[in-house]
Amino acid sequence: MPRLKKIVPWTLLAFFVYAIVTSPTQAASLVHTVWDIVLEGLKGIGGFFDAVLNKK
Repeated sequence: MPRLKKIVPWTLLAFFVYAIVTSPTQAASLVHTVWDIVLEGLKGIGGFFDAVLNKK
């Protein structure tokens, strides 16, 4: 099992490097999309706590 824990991350890293090298435009688009999702999620969480804390 410890050997598998070493192999899996290296395999994933190799896949990501391969994906970026073979298709940089799609990789950049994917990163942009994921970033937008993260930002919208953080805005939603912020809005939720703002509404909870400002509830009268």
